[in-house]
Amino acid sequence: MAILIDPPRWPAHGTVFGHLVSDASLDELHDFASRAGLPTRAFDHDHYDVPESRYPALLQAGATLVRERDLVRRLIASGLRVHAPQKAPTRSTALSLATSSWRGLGLPDDLRDDLIRRWVEPHRHYHDIRHLAQCLDALTRLGGATRATTLAAWFHDAVYEGRPDDEEASANLAERSLGRLVSGTEVDEVARLVRMTAEHNPADPQAGLLSDADLSVLGQVPGRYHVYLRDVRLDFEHLDDETWRRGRLQVVSSLLAVEPLFHTVKGRAFWGDAARANLEAERDRLADA
Repeated sequence: MAILIDPPRWPAHGTVFGHLVSDASLDELHDFASRAGLPTRAFDHDHYDVPESRYPALLQAGATLVRERDLVRRLIASGLRVHAPQKAPTRSTALSLATSSWRGLGLPDDLRDDLIRRWVEPHRHYHDIRHLAQCLDALTRLGGATRATTLAAWFHDAVYEGRPDDEEASANLAERSLGRLVSGTEVDEVARLVRMTAEHNPADPQAGLLSDADLSVLGQVPGRYHVYLRDVRLDFEHLDDETWRRGRLQVVSSLLAVEPLFHTVKGRAFWGDAARANLEAERDRLADA
């Protein structure tokens, strides 16, 4: 088991960067990075990006300098390498995916643009345009979503301030925005589905589709799941570490108590086992902290 770092050669921000990895576990990597004072934002799926100026301190702390190809080889052998298709989309890619999905809805582009402006607000970290793209892609994979369910995905975190009433505010926004564009029945359905995401207690197939899509991030490969954790923590960076730990442990424990966590046959097949493994590992880390 070792913490590895390759020579800095990637130019950005007026300097050059290299990669810090563990060939054993992401927990070992995060623990080392925390002790070394690396920012949470520097984590990227299977490594930390580190500027050249941090190298002396990281090497003194115990990181081993290896050639780039050796670092990659050992990362792959460890099973921790996250390949491009498994990674969270970039914000620009997510924007393109979301924009493309709008075309089949038959609704004005100015409504789409207003929603996108909300999803790209600068205070968002996890609940941003990438989360919207994840939900829309998951709905496509699951199949069978109505237009109302797809619109509910667009609206479900359109209002995001990190408050308990965000889902209700998002549902109200859907009612105001769609009132003159679609039938009253469809407006009511969109708002109902948005409100369901507050508790994830679907009572019918369409609600099950949206719930599974919204929670699909839980069933990704561990490195992608750790990016989700990084971003959720940034969404709540105003909380001190102990308050965050207690609150997050409560959330994770409540998710593990739900059976089934995914309500569609495909959702359970796609994400069920991985989600439980990710949540159990996170619960254990939080309980031991």
